[in-house]
Amino acid sequence: MVKNLIELGDLTDKNLGQLVLLNNTTLPVSYEEKFYSKLLTTGFVSKLAFFNDIMVGAVCCRIDQSQVQGEQPSLYIMTFCVLAQYRNLGIGRKLLEFIEELCKTEKYDKISLHVQVGSDAIDFYKKFGFTIESTINNYYRNIQPADCYVMSKKITTSDDDNNKKE
Repeated sequence: MVKNLIELGDLTDKNLGQLVLLNNTTLPVSYEEKFYSKLLTTGFVSKLAFFNDIMVGAVCCRIDQSQVQGEQPSLYIMTFCVLAQYRNLGIGRKLLEFIEELCKTEKYDKISLHVQVGSDAIDFYKKFGFTIESTINNYYRNIQPADCYVMSKKITTSDDDNNKKE
């Protein structure tokens, strides 16, 4: 089975350079060095996907604390990518499943992200329950189209399900 060949690993200072190369290869936007150095600090979550021990995908998230008293924090996906030749093998699914499980465990109430209008990724996210919340015009600099969608997915924990049954 192909799924046995997919493993998730942690981001470390030893493989940070591979993540930079992966993102530069797959994403339409480039990130500065300070973006990557922040990923190794508290408040950020990153997971790498390996296929036969080769890094082929990654997700990098920021934990957003709510500004409203009593509201749970949420997770914002800053970057999400899988090399084109490794798509449709379940790698993106495995990365998203990791993020969703983390949200349930840590009681984050929502996952959100920005995605370029017209991107193939929109259908991928919709397949996993993400919906378009809004459109931001001229969000991106130096790429076309410059507009993006804000997409999100509410996370329900088993506690939420139990409360609905009562």
